[in-house]
Amino acid sequence: MLASVKGHCDAILASLPAQRLLALDALRGLTITAMILVNNPGSWSHVYGPLRHAEWHGWTLTDLIFPFFIVIVGISLQFSLQRQSSQGQHSQGQKSQANWQVIRHAAVRSAKLFGLGLFLALFYYNFADPAYSYLEQKLLTLRWLGVLQRIGLVYFATVLIVLYCGSRGRIAWLTGLCLVYLLGMLYLPYQDSQGNTFSGLLLFGNSFAAWLDHTLLGVNHLYYRTATPFAFDPEGIWSTLPAIASCLSGVLLAQWLQTERSLAHKIRGLLLAGVIAVWLAELWHFSLPINKSLWTPSFVLLSTGYCAIALAACIWLCDIKRWRRWSAPFVVFGANAILFFMLAGIMARALVMIPVGDGLLKGWLFNRLFQPLFGNLNGSLAFALVFLGLSYLLMHWCYRKGYIFKV
Repeated sequence: MLASVKGHCDAILASLPAQRLLALDALRGLTITAMILVNNPGSWSHVYGPLRHAEWHGWTLTDLIFPFFIVIVGISLQFSLQRQSSQGQHSQGQKSQANWQVIRHAAVRSAKLFGLGLFLALFYYNFADPAYSYLEQKLLTLRWLGVLQRIGLVYFATVLIVLYCGSRGRIAWLTGLCLVYLLGMLYLPYQDSQGNTFSGLLLFGNSFAAWLDHTLLGVNHLYYRTATPFAFDPEGIWSTLPAIASCLSGVLLAQWLQTERSLAHKIRGLLLAGVIAVWLAELWHFSLPINKSLWTPSFVLLSTGYCAIALAACIWLCDIKRWRRWSAPFVVFGANAILFFMLAGIMARALVMIPVGDGLLKGWLFNRLFQPLFGNLNGSLAFALVFLGLSYLLMHWCYRKGYIFKV
């Protein structure tokens, strides 16, 4: 059994191109695996604390997952653009043409990501309710923003900045985006429907970001529709600015890895930068709360710091110690991260669409199988782990067949 597992892992790793950074593939896979794990408990009423998001200010391990993915997008983007640049020197006119091609490709990719996000938002029908109206309860209340939509918007903005700015310009953009975000959140006044004026608040349903979502997108198209006095979205309009800063931080981490320094020196640099960033973020938390839903700059600093530490750990394991087999399953998930996210989203929605008895398939499985065997919390976690296991079988089949879903 152990020999077959080792052979399975070795076969996956042997298929990777020699020049790929295994640590980055492993971290991407770990991140998307964690995202699917926390998104699919057996019951939302029974979830261990670290697998939940913080209620408002503060953070849990779950809050780090999405920003990790955003930072990794930035790292991958820098590596990709650097490879394209190293393939040949261009004249000024050729460089402009090449940049335009990159921008056009990025625009198409971003539009696809946005469209896939909308598809997931629309992929639901309540078959258990004969009175359910898809038009009124889904189409007319479509949530415009979400995880994939944010990735698309952030990716496109980051491509533009990276193409036309050097290192100093990228740092300036990162800092400037966070500063503009803060100025809006702390100083721009806004009013509710009763004429009350607010400014500088970072409350659930009462902030400049919430007011902007409420005003521009409308109550019925936001995630937190019942929040008062303003409905808002955790992937909302204003918080996209610091999310772009998170992606730019990934670009800067990739630039550090592309230097001519030794691998050990790069690892020490990542660790040092990560520890300092986390320490500063925790100190900043006393005046500017760490908050994922608002994506505050202190949250940018914290999540980027921990991502740098995690990347350093993966590089140390994979390239210094040469302990690589553990990464193989995550390589499978990470190689097809968007497809994994889409298929997991479709399967999860199907489980709450199919009626069984007086309830739905997911509830039936949890109440009849997982909860009696493992209890409430462990049963809910076991459901998520089985969901991951079945997903792996499907994703490994795609990986073995060479089917990589490229947006």
